[in-house]
Amino acid sequence: MPDCVRLRIGLPLAAMAFSCRLAASFVMIAVLSTLQGCSRHGESATRVAVIGDADTPFGPAARGTLAGAMVNASVGEGLVAFDAEGKVAPALADRWIVTDEGQSYIFRLRGSPWADGGEMTAESVRNALRSTIAALKGTPRSASFDAIDDIRAMTGRVIEIRLNRPMPDFLPLLAQPEMVLAHRGRQAGPMAMRQDGKVAILTPVPPERRGLPAVDGWDQMVRPLRLTVLPADGAVAAFNAGQVDAVLGGTFTNLPHSIHNTLGKPVLRFDPVVGLFGLAVENEDGLLANPVNREAVSMALDRAGFAAQIGAPGWQGTTRLIMPGSDADSGMMPERWTDIDLTARRTVAAQRIAQWVRFSKQPARLRIALPGGPGADALAARLGADLGAIGVQVVRVGMESPADLRLIDEVARQAGPEWFLQRFSCSLRPKVCSDKVDRLVSDALGAADAAGARPLFVQAARALDDENVFLPLGAPIRWSLIAGDLSGFALNRWGFHPLLPMALRSR
Repeated sequence: MPDCVRLRIGLPLAAMAFSCRLAASFVMIAVLSTLQGCSRHGESATRVAVIGDADTPFGPAARGTLAGAMVNASVGEGLVAFDAEGKVAPALADRWIVTDEGQSYIFRLRGSPWADGGEMTAESVRNALRSTIAALKGTPRSASFDAIDDIRAMTGRVIEIRLNRPMPDFLPLLAQPEMVLAHRGRQAGPMAMRQDGKVAILTPVPPERRGLPAVDGWDQMVRPLRLTVLPADGAVAAFNAGQVDAVLGGTFTNLPHSIHNTLGKPVLRFDPVVGLFGLAVENEDGLLANPVNREAVSMALDRAGFAAQIGAPGWQGTTRLIMPGSDADSGMMPERWTDIDLTARRTVAAQRIAQWVRFSKQPARLRIALPGGPGADALAARLGADLGAIGVQVVRVGMESPADLRLIDEVARQAGPEWFLQRFSCSLRPKVCSDKVDRLVSDALGAADAAGARPLFVQAARALDDENVFLPLGAPIRWSLIAGDLSGFALNRWGFHPLLPMALRSR
């Protein structure tokens, strides 16, 4: 389903703003999702396993986990949501327009009541939205909402979000699972949940209970979805045994290499995500105190070797912050050190490390924080060999321990370069950051148009690469296991898969 609004800079406003109705959109999702497959019609429930800690509870306490975020986005709604393909779809707002060259987003609410029966007014939604954004303060996600100038209740069912600069990719931010809104501590969404031990049973809510037109034959169109949280090896084993229809939430740490595929169809699926996958500098003292030594460490990394080792098809390494080929990539930033091969790079790096050891009288040792899992074990071994080649000893520590370098493995929440750059702002990482980069990003965000912002973002990205506060490896890896006849699942750029489409029956 297309976004309700696609902003085209340079077109008249009448051609920029489109609207769509929630009822029609919801029925379209249902119809499209039921056109695929046939063999699962008689099954009583869709069975989904999400990789994680099996002892993590569902509900508000688990929103920081993937399973918790998926449940949160199912039992609650924000102004908009993601459909299966990662496109923006209506939720509490059934239509919207974008005006003022992308600085004004006006939403019309669908008019359904809140979960407690209270009237869903523009004032109540505005207050809920303000509270949700305020709760993100101090987290990496908060910078994405700094452009909000005001949230206005315009009439009984219309609110406006005013931005202090154009943001054509603002809608996907509002569709993220953490932007689900609550009224008096309660949420209401497209699914209802009850818990049976360690299983969350989610059932699609009839449209008429959500303030929407009734859909004929609703009970025959939907079925419950049983969600469990399992460690990676347990989830893969359950899939191989036919006990679950989908495994979601895979990363590089737990990429499976043994899958039973009795249907003869591809089951291991990789989302086309971009983001940050690499090592962030955390200790401003010692070996990593200056950009030259940090560059030496980055130069020694054999990204091509890790690509061959990890076994993810099409994965390629990068030496720069902003992923090549992504929407954020201007095409003006080449890969680094292309004029010398890996052996020559390591020779230069080893000389720098040896010089630091001579002058500092300290051993060249780095604590690197990595998660658990076989993929992380492979990365630890790769880092140990790569940095050992230049005279640096690697000490692996856990993700909660003090470290000199810490793995970042995050999917971008925005399409533009600011997401990558703001992740390393001095407000979030005051010990290892660049005031110069922050100023360039601020100037870019304040530019009059995209043409003026682009060269400033390029300068900021180049300056951050030169500071070497982040040692990139490549793109994040997000994988799923999907039974060949399961409908309602689609690969998408966010690596997030809503549960409702997978609870719609196939015909």
